[in-house]
Amino acid sequence: MQTRDEVLAACLELPGTFADQPFRDDNWTVARHVRNRKVFAWVFEREGCVWVNLKCDPEWRDALRQRFDAVVPAYHLNKVHWNSVILNGTVPDEDVRSMIAESYELTKPKPPRAPKRDA
Repeated sequence: MQTRDEVLAACLELPGTFADQPFRDDNWTVARHVRNRKVFAWVFEREGCVWVNLKCDPEWRDALRQRFDAVVPAYHLNKVHWNSVILNGTVPDEDVRSMIAESYELTKPKPPRAPKRDA
């Protein structure tokens, strides 16, 4: 997975998602949840490669950064909760898809709360 189209297609395969371009810069495309509009993937080009910022559980953040040279602290986002994945062909597609799925799960809408009952 090395192109913008490939990574966006992987994001949009997940239920209840859509692509958006929230900036006046065509370089940035985001994948969002329909219900809460939260972004789970930021796709952009930098230094001759396509990059994708993905939310990550801090418990796994450093392990991913150590395992893959192309997983680095997020460009322009919180470095504790987000990683950038440089799509240069060194991270296997299944691992990129796994990171996309985790970001999707971490940002998905919460189920509605049950109404409080008066006692």
